[in-house]
Amino acid sequence: MGNTVLITGGATGIGFELAKGLLERENEVIACCRGEEHLAEAKRKLPRLNVRRCDVSKQNERQELHDWCKANFPDLNILINNAGIQRMVDFRKGTEDLVRIRDVDGEDEIGINFEAYVWMGAMFVPDFLRRREAAIVNVSSGLAFIPLVITPVYDATKAAIHSFSITLRHQLRNTSIKVFEIIPPTVDTNLDAGARKARGQQDLGIPPEAVAEEALPRMEKDEYEIAIGRAENLRSASRTNFDQTFLGMNRSF
Repeated sequence: MGNTVLITGGATGIGFELAKGLLERENEVIACCRGEEHLAEAKRKLPRLNVRRCDVSKQNERQELHDWCKANFPDLNILINNAGIQRMVDFRKGTEDLVRIRDVDGEDEIGINFEAYVWMGAMFVPDFLRRREAAIVNVSSGLAFIPLVITPVYDATKAAIHSFSITLRHQLRNTSIKVFEIIPPTVDTNLDAGARKARGQQDLGIPPEAVAEEALPRMEKDEYEIAIGRAENLRSASRTNFDQTFLGMNRSF
């Protein structure tokens, strides 16, 4: 209650549900994403939501977002790094999939999924150090612990976010800034641009509202690593039964 929160990728999926839950808890919320139509729809559903278009994979747009927030929301004290995409990449094709994603689809999986988290954190930490209470929340994935072979870049970025969250939390341990990591399982969103449905995957995951409903109360209790549902199973298995779990997840490859 009483916080001012910026959520990247906040107009759809997990980000939207976090925005909804935070508004219900009487916080000021700003959602940014790349798509104007998604922002308009989010604003229609949540009239109190503040929206701003931004492609967080681009440094100039990240900087513009930071400067805009500083000018218009000087009390901003929580950053939720949530924006992400998941794409299938087969390295047996060489650079074919990577070139298609970059040049045809115009997307930067590493830039959105990891680089943006690092730069957004670096830009906002100095501001947050002047707040009495502040937080950075990074959304990773159960696949940070045991990867899915068909989405190798996505999984690697999420593993990097997990590591980044640990080190950032340690660097900021004697400051006013708390660092949280939300670790979802498979969630039924358009993260993968419909690839799960296209390949006939039956389990599309839990609804995004289930992530927000579990994560927000656990953050209020200062639980810094929030593994949800099957993501907790993957985190545990990565320490006790990695090989068998990995092979079981990737039988079809």
